[in-house]
Amino acid sequence: MALLKVKFNQKKRVKLAQGLWLMNWFSVFAGILVFSMGLFLKIELRKRSEVMDNSESHFVPNSLILMGILSCAFNGFAGKICYDSLDPAKFAKWKPLLKPYLALCCVFNMLLFFVALICFLMRGSLESTLAQGLKNGMKFYRDTDTPGRCFMKKTIDMLQIEFKCCGNNGYKDWFEIQWISNRYLDFSSKEVKDRIKSNVDGRYLVDGVPFSCCNPSSPRPCIQYQVTNNSAHYSYDYQTEELNLWRRGCREALLSYYSGMMSSMGAVILLVWLFEMSVMVGLRLLHTSLESIANPEDPECESEGWILENSLKDTFKSALENLKKLGKFNQVEAGAEGAEGEEGGKTPAITTVS
Repeated sequence: MALLKVKFNQKKRVKLAQGLWLMNWFSVFAGILVFSMGLFLKIELRKRSEVMDNSESHFVPNSLILMGILSCAFNGFAGKICYDSLDPAKFAKWKPLLKPYLALCCVFNMLLFFVALICFLMRGSLESTLAQGLKNGMKFYRDTDTPGRCFMKKTIDMLQIEFKCCGNNGYKDWFEIQWISNRYLDFSSKEVKDRIKSNVDGRYLVDGVPFSCCNPSSPRPCIQYQVTNNSAHYSYDYQTEELNLWRRGCREALLSYYSGMMSSMGAVILLVWLFEMSVMVGLRLLHTSLESIANPEDPECESEGWILENSLKDTFKSALENLKKLGKFNQVEAGAEGAEGEEGGKTPAITTVS
């Protein structure tokens, strides 16, 4: 028994073809939307590529751009088929292409669903990329005179100001790296010498943070140096008092920003996928209803359309049998080739009569 069998007359077939033509053009606009989302996400990621460890995070925007282009191409082609299906003479040239096209549509919709899932599941990969990238970026913060790294200070400062964050996981990350360039250190000072000597790596470490970590909404003037020294500031206790520094780390802030963006895009793509699935089902019904017309010379006669010619169970069994036959055929071919090789390798015995 066919799956989702529907009876059609000429009027219903015409309405289905017209409806599908309109839906396909809506799908073209949906493809443009997916393409635009991918392009926007790619630009947003490139803006902060300096604080990302690798290019794995660009898999999602590249996939969205590709899916958007394919959606426009597939649905534009389907729109043409639906328009020509109103004229039997024009539709005849598309008949041999419809089955392969519907198979490609199935593959496309599976890929689209996969991309939607990836949008929701990229958080873990993005988190590790940001963690390592921010760590490296903070190390290069002081290299304002090094070619290729001189922009890093501005990048990190603008990032911390825009996202209201400080450090990788928090403001204490700045205590573990030398973020002040040697160019601005007085090496004749005893304090500077002592700090450098006290560190195994010979770095100048301080319990301070860059100015961009300061919260401008705090009523107290920013305390960015000697953050953990209570005696250096009046009426101050860094362990109990609300610091006038951003508490949140930039990794968490950026992860929240990009994850929220990708989750929203994933939800939109799922809606597009549902719409594409409905278009594909409608196109299959149109295809089968036109093919099952008993008398092609009488376009007004009734016909039947379906999604699958047999039930799901029978279709699945048939697919398994075809796969088994294909496997047996390959085994027979391999056995025949092996037998031919053995026969070719044998040398006939020669008897010499003296």
